[in-house]
Amino acid sequence: MRYEFRIAGLVSEALVDAFPELHHTALQEQTLFYGAVTDEAHLYGLLNRFQALGLHVLEMRQLPGSESRPDSE
Repeated sequence: MRYEFRIAGLVSEALVDAFPELHHTALQEQTLFYGAVTDEAHLYGLLNRFQALGLHVLEMRQLPGSESRPDSE
């Protein structure tokens, strides 16, 4: 699954480095993180990491076309 996290403010490079598994883009007054999230535990781990570093998540969404699909037989 792929997710996007919209963070309030511009995130410093030091804090960006705390999320090596995600790509990032600086926007006006916001930072966008996006990338693969392996499972629910990984998702909650990312959210906890954002919170622990004092980052405010404005929006989180699963990107289109990244739904979990059952294994085909």
